[in-house]
Amino acid sequence: MSVDRPAAEPAPRPLVHAGSHRRRLAGALHAHWPGLLLCAVIALAASFIARVHGGPQLLYALLFGVAFHFLHADGRIRPGIELCTGIVLRMGVALLGARITLEQIASLGWAAALTVVACVVSTVVVGIGLARRLGLNTAQGVLSGGATAICGASAALAIAAVLPRTREQERFTLLVVVTVTALSTIAMLLYPLLAHALQLSPAQAGLFLGGSIHDVAQVVGSGYLMGPATGDNATVVKLFRVSMLALVVLAAAAGFRGAGMAPGGAMARPLALVPWFLWVFMALVLLQALRLMPSVAPLWASELSRGCLVLAIAGLGVKTSFQALFQTGWRPFVLLLAETVWLAAALLIAVLLTR
Repeated sequence: MSVDRPAAEPAPRPLVHAGSHRRRLAGALHAHWPGLLLCAVIALAASFIARVHGGPQLLYALLFGVAFHFLHADGRIRPGIELCTGIVLRMGVALLGARITLEQIASLGWAAALTVVACVVSTVVVGIGLARRLGLNTAQGVLSGGATAICGASAALAIAAVLPRTREQERFTLLVVVTVTALSTIAMLLYPLLAHALQLSPAQAGLFLGGSIHDVAQVVGSGYLMGPATGDNATVVKLFRVSMLALVVLAAAAGFRGAGMAPGGAMARPLALVPWFLWVFMALVLLQALRLMPSVAPLWASELSRGCLVLAIAGLGVKTSFQALFQTGWRPFVLLLAETVWLAAALLIAVLLTR
């Protein structure tokens, strides 16, 4: 005769106390704050120098960061540095979307928009082809071409976030940031002189300057150097180039995930190919288009984005030494210079053909 035994009661779930969450949060802050504080001090110093003496803020942050490379070996510093070059970097890229409106894009007109698109795409293609000819890999061609074609250092950081992460790739990213910023500064000084010598109209000069200079700040500086009308046109063209960042990053993310294969070998879902920060980028553009953002939100988002990118570039600087940087050789410099010349020549020819 069998005796029915009472069913075993499920084991009680351990209670998660609020104190444990606080302890984990405190532990995370304790692990990350030394590196975060270092990057913040470097970012503040770079911002101060750029405000007082002028010049590219991101380049100052990079150079100051490289000066503190010896601290990267300290285990207390490394977690905060990795946080700045990871999540903080991606958030800075995502917030760039708040600067773009559909009205700005529509104001360009079809001819100018198609010209910019053709020049951007051709520059990336030229970058990939020339990188292979120089013995570099495809990822480096995409990174350098995208940085040159879209928005300089910001685009380099955004594209690098979805490329395979290796020490060689990180060194190449830093080299791209340094070189593209230097070339953008040179272009800011030379391109207005060229536009003036060719007697380009404000619309034509704005298309040339906004479509060929890498960084946003240098576009604004060179455009308004030639007058308010040229500055306005150049800024709109530049923001249209920035709006193409989402497509380039998406294409890079898809291309470098095994042609749609997930890490486990199964086909990745299409949505999984889009990094989270790119979704935020596109959502902000959409909110701007639907006028669902407060009027001050784009300004705040732009400032926060700039702050995140300065923190990220400071962290990248701390992670890299000049000795390791120059191990990449002369080929990346030639690649970036050739891409810059190609983009400027293509824009200038297009402008002259439409006179």
